[in-house]
Amino acid sequence: MPSIAEEGIRIAIDRGGTFCDFWAHIPGQKDDLVFKLLSVCPDEFADAPTEGIRQILEKATGRAIARGELLDLTPVESIRMGTTVATNALLERKGESTALLITKGFRDLLIIGNQARPRIFDLAVKKLGTLYENVVEVDERVTAEGFSEDPEPQPIDVASDCNLVIGKTGEPLRILKRPDLDAVRKDLQGLWDSGFRSLAVALMHSYAYPDHEMAIGDLAREMGFKVSLSSQLQSMIKLVPRAQSAVADAYLSPITENYLEGFRRSFKGELRDQASANKLLLCQSHGGLVRYTEFTGLRAILSGPAGGVIGYARTCYDVEEGTPVLGFDMGGTSTDVSRYGGTLEHVFECTTAEIQIQTPQLDVNTVAAGGGSILFWSNGLFKVGPQSAGAYPGPVCYGNGGPLTITDANCFLGRVLPDYFPRKLHIDKVREEFAKLTRLVNSEKNGDDQLTAEQVAMGFIEVANATMARPIRTLSEGRGFDTAAHNLACFGGAGGQHAVAIARDLGIRRVLIHRLSSILSAYGMALADIVVEKQEPEAAVYGSDSKGRIAERFASMAEKATSELGSQGIPAQRVLHEYFLNMRYRGSDTALMIQKPEDGDFSQAFSDRHQREFGFGQPDRDILVDDVRVRSIGKAVDIPGCSLYRDLEEEDGFTVLDASSAKAMKKVYFGTTGWTDTAIFHITNIPRRVKIMGPAVAIDATQTIIIEEDSVAIVLDDHIVLDITASNQRTIGIDEVDPVQLSVFGHRFMSIAEQMGRTLQKTSISTNIKERLDYSCAIFSQSGGLVANAPHIPGHLGSMSTAIRYQAEKYGPTGLKPGDVVLSNHPCSGGTHLPDLTVTTPVFDDNDNPTQILFFVANRGHHADIGGILAGSMPPNSTELWQEGAAVESFKMVKQGVFDEEGLIDELYVKPGKYPGCSGTRTLKDNIADLKAAVAANNRGIHLIQALVKEYSWPVVQFYMEAIQKNAEDAVRTLLKGFSERFRGHPLKAVDYMDDGTPLALKVTIDGDSGSAKFDFTGTGPEAFNNLNTPSAVMYSGIIYCLRCMISSEIPLNQGCLTPIEVYCPPNTLLSPSLKAATVGSNVETSQRIVDLIFKAFRACAASQGTCNNLTFGYGGTDPETGKITKGFGYYETIAGGAGAGPTWDGQSGVHTNVTNTRITDPETFEKRYPVILREFSIRKGSGGAGFHRGGDGCVRDIELTRPMQVSILSERRVIPPYGMAGGCEGGRGVNIWVRKDPEDDSERRISLGPRATTMMGKGDRIIVQTPGGGGYGKDPNAEEDFVPPEELQIRELSKSITNGVSTGSSAFRANGSVAEREAMGASN
Repeated sequence: MPSIAEEGIRIAIDRGGTFCDFWAHIPGQKDDLVFKLLSVCPDEFADAPTEGIRQILEKATGRAIARGELLDLTPVESIRMGTTVATNALLERKGESTALLITKGFRDLLIIGNQARPRIFDLAVKKLGTLYENVVEVDERVTAEGFSEDPEPQPIDVASDCNLVIGKTGEPLRILKRPDLDAVRKDLQGLWDSGFRSLAVALMHSYAYPDHEMAIGDLAREMGFKVSLSSQLQSMIKLVPRAQSAVADAYLSPITENYLEGFRRSFKGELRDQASANKLLLCQSHGGLVRYTEFTGLRAILSGPAGGVIGYARTCYDVEEGTPVLGFDMGGTSTDVSRYGGTLEHVFECTTAEIQIQTPQLDVNTVAAGGGSILFWSNGLFKVGPQSAGAYPGPVCYGNGGPLTITDANCFLGRVLPDYFPRKLHIDKVREEFAKLTRLVNSEKNGDDQLTAEQVAMGFIEVANATMARPIRTLSEGRGFDTAAHNLACFGGAGGQHAVAIARDLGIRRVLIHRLSSILSAYGMALADIVVEKQEPEAAVYGSDSKGRIAERFASMAEKATSELGSQGIPAQRVLHEYFLNMRYRGSDTALMIQKPEDGDFSQAFSDRHQREFGFGQPDRDILVDDVRVRSIGKAVDIPGCSLYRDLEEEDGFTVLDASSAKAMKKVYFGTTGWTDTAIFHITNIPRRVKIMGPAVAIDATQTIIIEEDSVAIVLDDHIVLDITASNQRTIGIDEVDPVQLSVFGHRFMSIAEQMGRTLQKTSISTNIKERLDYSCAIFSQSGGLVANAPHIPGHLGSMSTAIRYQAEKYGPTGLKPGDVVLSNHPCSGGTHLPDLTVTTPVFDDNDNPTQILFFVANRGHHADIGGILAGSMPPNSTELWQEGAAVESFKMVKQGVFDEEGLIDELYVKPGKYPGCSGTRTLKDNIADLKAAVAANNRGIHLIQALVKEYSWPVVQFYMEAIQKNAEDAVRTLLKGFSERFRGHPLKAVDYMDDGTPLALKVTIDGDSGSAKFDFTGTGPEAFNNLNTPSAVMYSGIIYCLRCMISSEIPLNQGCLTPIEVYCPPNTLLSPSLKAATVGSNVETSQRIVDLIFKAFRACAASQGTCNNLTFGYGGTDPETGKITKGFGYYETIAGGAGAGPTWDGQSGVHTNVTNTRITDPETFEKRYPVILREFSIRKGSGGAGFHRGGDGCVRDIELTRPMQVSILSERRVIPPYGMAGGCEGGRGVNIWVRKDPEDDSERRISLGPRATTMMGKGDRIIVQTPGGGGYGKDPNAEEDFVPPEELQIRELSKSITNGVSTGSSAFRANGSVAEREAMGASN
């Protein structure tokens, strides 16, 4: 790198989705060069970065350079660039043709992924396609030896077995089969002959034993392939994200290489020699730069946003002052939010465009709301995004026929000044479109008040602000930080128009805007360092025995990184190393990346951070090290800047700039004052060290900063600081519902529920809650009505309100005190199946002097064990409730802030163990830890709700809570009126059967005038001698879920959805059983069938798999005969299947459906924790029902046991298949197979277990679960007609025309039946 004396032109570029930003420092010129170009403008130039460099060189050299002329980079010191080329290729699925090589049995693993569907209320379940086009299974296998959940682990002698090896983590692994490289070569040749040149290789446990991958990689490269090996890209456990990352790298790297190759052709010499190559540096997702030759597609995905984080971290944070900063980067397409508190915060796994990426990247959260976000009026609500107008056609104001966007709203309200916008704006078209939209809003909204077009435009801006504030709250409050204790660093071209309003919404009092804020991502790249990341897996207990090994690994990795930086022109003396350990408590999945503290005590640093983020520590548990990481930084040449906070110390002496010195006066619309004469200041002409009182506007060529009436701008040398002077108390009327505030409160309530969920997930211990996400968090009214439910598990939606209502009525207005927390799970108190424990906490108006309960907050989570006759508490053979574990009607788990652990042990361990053949909970420590996490999640909700009430007042919050419920009610009534019209007022009927033959019957009668409906389950069979009996609360969950799915747009999900619904079910049926009936299958099996039944009645779609395929295994507990307690464990999972097809869609394969959406444990984690080998997890081809639209296929999950265990399966649709619709075929039935190995002669028997079974399986036995496929929709056009004898055809025709001896004709049949079918075929739900 050149010294300052040798400096040349420095160029930094951020190529975004809408604009391409440029910053350049030209020696000898006083001011930096700053400008923007459209990212795509084919009429003017072929490539925006090349065009920008051409313009910079013109200004630097003083001579004209024609477009197309090769550019001479001799005077250029460096070009630092972030690009969206890889991101766009990923989003648009326009990467390189790629093939995947993966371990045998897992060819479909990346299709299944974590088995969750991305949008839980979308009947047409859709996943973006895989990035690879072909997959080859490699017949090789490595697995873990021993298992981490072993309560009594024994030493393993690796030397005793030639198939045992020590992996990179230090743990023993077993090689079950080595790859046949000749066979692999043959497969590779076939791929080559098919035109593939890019390969991804991902093999089981290669993070710890990469030898098989390396051998295949060497072979493929010899043949000419470009190869991405998962073990080399990121050596971290979890096959799914590691394989996805390898595929993404193979898919994207050729695209970035081709782009950079074309980019380099614009320059003389094409940057081929070493010195020239070091001039072009690309920004990576982790915020560091790298020479273009080392740039990969995988690390390019967050290239641009990373520059913005570096930019505000370097310009808006002061080490001595110490106030942490929240980054708010609002661009044209989306908004990125992040946090900086002195160190860069990285994540190592995230999902982008439905692809799980495993690579270090800055923790940047993106929300689809930017300047180009489209404005919608729907179901009485203002909505912004997620769709964007993009660069073309762009907003209405661009004049290309685009839709109304946030940019248009700002333009209409005078917040975008046409004279300073980089292109001509068509204001007349904007006014015309807002006039149309205003007429629509006024014609549909409730109330007599008519909104003006300005109020409508301002309303959309307020809703956009609420949308963007949600992820900021999650980023700060969700981690235990007080949002109001931060400064807000605002940047991005659109950010300055929203900064004060966003800060006000968040309670933040100060906004920091750098003078280059509109191109801060580009400027951040100018400030960034060259970085090399090294990370390797580890498996050690942190302590004196492991410190030496860890220190050696640190030194080795640092040495390699220094060498790599040297090859990029960075001498060793300018290299700084940062050392990290990825640490977690034993038994927890939450690992924290801990940087080496000054005193070197990683253990204390981990404990302190865990306490801060999660509110508790676990000093009695070992601290484990999962990964060793070194971040090596080649320090860049510093660009001098001014100290923001030293300048602010002198602000009392700053003069207030009079409006008379403004460049102009314009009318600008503000929410409180309407159209206001506003001073317009040009930023470059504002004297430094002055104050500007709002309202005012500060502008330059690239940005507009709105100084609102409750704020003051302090103009410094490098920053504009906006201090908010007004109080946080909002004044909002409650005479009539304001649709803007209705939308805003919807965001605020949902944000609280989401943050409760984040707290619960992060603070819990168990796999079920932390990894499978089998939990829900929600807010309820004083009476127990649902207000907002973060969309975690749909099955909890309606049933939780029954539980909260029960406790509210039980304790009344005086029975609960601040700090009380109630635990329940019994069906009599609104429970469903017993493993789902509900934790309920009242929210009082004042914790010190309470006068009334305002809300309840609650969460429900599935616990791995709560006692009963079998480990896992999901016995498939239970017939009585007491066999299924602890049943708690109502227990004050916390009394005025004091946790009653002794009483909890009595409820979960002592009481259920008193029944014959039963044990108390087998996971007591985890139960207690998870319930403490549940209490913490509720406390988080209480804090946020009380802050909301303080901000708006209780009457306002109560008014809009009720208004949001009324809004949902109106949406459901509109839906039901539509169905009444479609079915000509006829009742909707359906019958289906459980696998034991019990009928489920439903008749829906809709009042077409009021939009109300009666759901009558008369005809449903009696209480069953099994565990599929279903408390009535589950019916409500099914109904609310189905109604929400059939409403085609977003609505608030709350108690209002059920207001128009009357539910009737006769007593003593499967859906209204006695309180002693076994119910463990209710929430996982019968609930699925209720949803299928409702969709069948509404003729919405074909049936999905209709089961959760509940699999449990384990050992231990209390021996029913001897009373001896054996240490053990329990494992529980649910398995995906096929989704049903509909009028306009094929069913998705390999997803969870209906009222569940839990994830499944990654194969490598699964084998590391438990004594099993996952032989296969794939799509069950052909199991989806045929039809005009095919049903989705189910899955095959084949698990081999490596020690004897009790294995249980609880499932449905093994006898009665998922129905087809409108002539579509049935989905394939599920099958449960026990492959039983004879210990004497190794022979195998394949035994069908039926839908429900439990048995002790031996070592080497396998359980194979083949899940059902979804039903087909519409007649299959390729179906072969079965031969029907002529005599039978005559009988069929006769039966159509004669009923009971009376000719009916055929017209009535067609009218009643096929009209609805034809309409259903043409309408998407």
